[in-house]
Amino acid sequence: MRASDALDRAALTRHLTAAVREAGALALKSFRTPVKSWFKHGDSPVSEADLAVDALLRARLDAGLACAWLSEETEDDPARLSADRVWIVDPIDGTRGFLAGLPDWTISVALAEAGRPILAALYAPVTEELFLACAGGGATHNGSPIVATEGEALAGARVAGPDRRLGRLAPFGIVAEPKVHSLALRMARVAQGRLDVALAGPNSHDWDLAAADLLVHEACGALTTLGGETLRYNRPDPTHGALFAAGRARHQALSELIREGRVAFR
Repeated sequence: MRASDALDRAALTRHLTAAVREAGALALKSFRTPVKSWFKHGDSPVSEADLAVDALLRARLDAGLACAWLSEETEDDPARLSADRVWIVDPIDGTRGFLAGLPDWTISVALAEAGRPILAALYAPVTEELFLACAGGGATHNGSPIVATEGEALAGARVAGPDRRLGRLAPFGIVAEPKVHSLALRMARVAQGRLDVALAGPNSHDWDLAAADLLVHEACGALTTLGGETLRYNRPDPTHGALFAAGRARHQALSELIREGRVAFR
């Protein structure tokens, strides 16, 4: 029996849902108010709200299940590498948007086992959107099942991502959508069917992707590297290269264009 089979996934999902909702309420107290912020490595912003949400989530999730911890806002503990399970957390994904008073930031949490997410919650407090997924159990948005869009055509496909990468797809007749500051939410919009394709440049991290990854795959989509490889989590270096997500047929069609050299994202 896999270790995950012993989990009471329904109870754990309820516990995770309560934790991310509480975290979202805490973050909203600082939203569109003066909050101390600064820049850390890589010119990435962080605020007092990020740290407060991180602390709350760790307290709540540690109480529910003894797991290792990997978070953007917590010093990395190498002990996670030998753990059976690890919580992968971004307390506020899209901090730039949060600090700018924009609505597209999220609380992103996944539980990973053997390098892949098995449980995920993504919560957008401003728009009150809760995405949930459980490996083998599908994905939902505010309680309703979601599925990625079908079809393989790029003409007319709604695509969000870095401007330079959108430009590479412009000749195929895509519809460029506005930037989504939370990378996790950008990918989740594919799972939801609001986007047909989502792109990400290099240097994203486990905490940006793990929850959204499970959402996309459980919604009959695919999120992979440009070469089509499935992402692996809880490695010594939690950094990833360029990525894209889409419904399975469209993902395969775009993969072929990349492989043939007709689309060059690198």
